[in-house]
Amino acid sequence: MASTLKPAVLVVEDEMSQMELLAYNLEKEGYAVLRARDGEEALLRVEESPPDLIVLDWMLPSVSGIEVCRQLKSRNDTRQIPIIMLTARGEEHDRVRGLDIGADDYLTKPYSLKEFMARLRALLRRARPATIGETLSCGDITIDTERHRVIRAGEAVHLGPTEYRLLCVLMERPGRVWSRDQLLDLVWGRDSEVDHRTVDVHIGRLRKALALEAARANPIRTVRGAGYSLDYEA
Repeated sequence: MASTLKPAVLVVEDEMSQMELLAYNLEKEGYAVLRARDGEEALLRVEESPPDLIVLDWMLPSVSGIEVCRQLKSRNDTRQIPIIMLTARGEEHDRVRGLDIGADDYLTKPYSLKEFMARLRALLRRARPATIGETLSCGDITIDTERHRVIRAGEAVHLGPTEYRLLCVLMERPGRVWSRDQLLDLVWGRDSEVDHRTVDVHIGRLRKALALEAARANPIRTVRGAGYSLDYEA
């Protein structure tokens, strides 16, 4: 994922015309687009760089879309990624099957691009609110992601760009423990040269900024051997 928190969408489609149509419209709306032409490539792509959302065709070479969905939704590290399934199958039992194995939404071809984009935004709003300009709140901390402003207990918190991105990730799922590797991927990007020590340094800076000169309790918890979590206590 890009360090600007631009939403990354993986499009899995073996029809090149459909792939390019979706990619064009997604990029026009500001999304970072990843591509895969079959199920096996899709699984590798997710392993290399987990996207924010997956657009998944049902009928794919090598590994079917339904099997890709089943595998991803059965794994703890990927089950939270929203999946929209695209298919020419319109029968009710096919839709039910797709939803039963974990697909978050379902569109039958041909579909309206306007409806597709609306459904995609709705799924992202629930899964990664910071990526689509939503306000994030936890306890006495609020982030206005449109203006890149952070407020704690009515006071402005001044953060550098990296600390801001770290806080956005932590605020999206309070209580979740994020490993250093996950934070590296989400904040710096998988191709970056930084190491775990860099994560620790920026977490330290974020803690100091949120403390508002020691006036407030620190909400960021270190989980030994696992990573970091944002746990607000009143």
